[in-house]
Amino acid sequence: MRTKQFKSESKKLMDMMINSIYTHKEIFLRELISNASDALDKLYFKSLTDNAVGIAPEDFEIRLEIDKDARTLKVIDNGCGMTEDELDKNLGTIAKSGSFNFKQENEKKENVDIIGQFGVGFYSAFMVSDKVTVESKAYGSDEAFLWSSSGAEGYTIEPCDKETVGTVVTLHIKESTDDENYDESLDQYRISSLVKKYSDYIRHPIKMEFTTKEPVKKEDGDENKEPEYRDVTEIRTLNSMIPIWKKAKSEIKPEDYNNFYKEKFYDYEDPARVIHSKTEGQATYSALLFIPKHPPFDYYTKEYEKGLQLYSKGVLIMDKCADLLPDYFSFVKGLVDSEDLSLNISREMLQHDGQLKLIAKTIEKKIKSELEKMLKDEREAYEEFFKAFGIQLKFGIYNDYGMHKDTLKDLILFRSSNEKKYVTLKEYIERMKEGQDTIYYACGETDDKIEMLPQTDAVKEKGFEILYLTENVDEFSIKMLGEYDGKKFMNICDDNLNLDSEDEKKALEEENKAAEDMFKAMKESIGDKINAVRFTNKLKKHPVCLTSEGGISLEMEKVLNSMPGTNDNKVKAQLVLEINANHPIAEKLKTLYNDDKELLGKYAKLLYGEACLIGGASVPDPVEHSTLVCELMTK
Repeated sequence: MRTKQFKSESKKLMDMMINSIYTHKEIFLRELISNASDALDKLYFKSLTDNAVGIAPEDFEIRLEIDKDARTLKVIDNGCGMTEDELDKNLGTIAKSGSFNFKQENEKKENVDIIGQFGVGFYSAFMVSDKVTVESKAYGSDEAFLWSSSGAEGYTIEPCDKETVGTVVTLHIKESTDDENYDESLDQYRISSLVKKYSDYIRHPIKMEFTTKEPVKKEDGDENKEPEYRDVTEIRTLNSMIPIWKKAKSEIKPEDYNNFYKEKFYDYEDPARVIHSKTEGQATYSALLFIPKHPPFDYYTKEYEKGLQLYSKGVLIMDKCADLLPDYFSFVKGLVDSEDLSLNISREMLQHDGQLKLIAKTIEKKIKSELEKMLKDEREAYEEFFKAFGIQLKFGIYNDYGMHKDTLKDLILFRSSNEKKYVTLKEYIERMKEGQDTIYYACGETDDKIEMLPQTDAVKEKGFEILYLTENVDEFSIKMLGEYDGKKFMNICDDNLNLDSEDEKKALEEENKAAEDMFKAMKESIGDKINAVRFTNKLKKHPVCLTSEGGISLEMEKVLNSMPGTNDNKVKAQLVLEINANHPIAEKLKTLYNDDKELLGKYAKLLYGEACLIGGASVPDPVEHSTLVCELMTK
């Protein structure tokens, strides 16, 4: 027997890995199975050119054995095995990778597909074990050796009896504590579920013996006896081996995709769209993506985690790789299986290098392209999708200072005054009136409330279509877009909205100038709630309306002030009280200015309250407003 010490660096690395690097102890099984698969791949590769191997491809397998009494879990393969020197080099130095060296030596040959790096991953076994032994016999050797270690202090290597080629890794499972349940590593159903989760698509079968109870058939006359049971054992293959995304599309039926999606991502409905692609070149990977029909219950909460499952040659590396999806496509479910992603100290910690970014960029383009196709070819289905996830696309335009607005601007929809149907910005532009250079929009809680805005009648009467913005994020997105196809956006409640002819503008300007003193008196009565009072021609049947100056509209004020933490720092829109110059109320105000300025002030407050109600805002002082209504009704 030879006893050796790990190098000091290896001791520190093992201690750090066991206690901090791996956040999920369950991945130890993934690592050991991946190493076993590597060993099988190496011998399979050799069998292609060496008939002496004597193992048929279908006979390569990984077996798992549980012994609860001995508290051991074994991972057994009939792969290439290791010599004494290889055991010493590969397992005696942490991060020494036999698979990595093999891959480098054979990188120019075909059919070489080694999953991982035999080294660091192997030592994850010590997260659940207080002792690990490795019995191994290399192909072509007459000797077998036993490597054994109880932790960071060191290891031994000695000859052992092993008749067949391959490796047996035996984990002596720790006793459970108050904080850790190590017994689950000895539970056949728990182990089976871990294989399904992490190693379902390993190309070789992973087998385990299951023991179940079945009732013993009762003899005649024994009906009243207590039931008896006997143990029944069977060998089960735990993994499916061939991933659906590696099959040819011609072999996959729509129901196969649907069933896979519902089973893998826990949805009760079929997906709205499936994207199945294989990309080769700078980035080589397979992707299977799904666009859901509806958001999960926690989608619009902080608890929701975006991300795609990330595989490396069929082995699950990350359950949710957030870097593969931009936030505005966070609703997409699915997976990516990469042939050449680089991994660092463990498969759980990816180096977010240029390769991953390249894959993410390509996936983003594929998702966008599929949504554009859906919008063009399946309009009804796209509108249903947009009802579920449109808010996220609009947030994508607004976030990151508008960096992604060109990516998303043709995917967003708004309901329109034309039949109150969804339209794209491109469709709005295509049916604009000749000479129209502005895209008009209005904000409100619902389409019906927008219809009641005083300014709506005037804009529609001119024949202009209006986009109805009913979501909190809508106007922020529009502001971030700035323009579309050279056409600027205009809120119909903006002070700058002007639909008059030049003669009408000039006449209104003169009328406002003549009433400056009256407007000053009215503003003094209302106070700092408004910036100004003026006459307007933009109203038809309504006597008054509120418009805004500057970048903050009345609707944006409501949205911003509803956010948490704004109680002491309220945002205020710069409002203007506009009075219909052609309404009888205009003459009434002029008369009051000359005859009863006190009453004029009361009318001003009443009109401001009415304008708030019509515009969808709350009246600042409901009691005062009610009192004024009753008082003026009795005059």
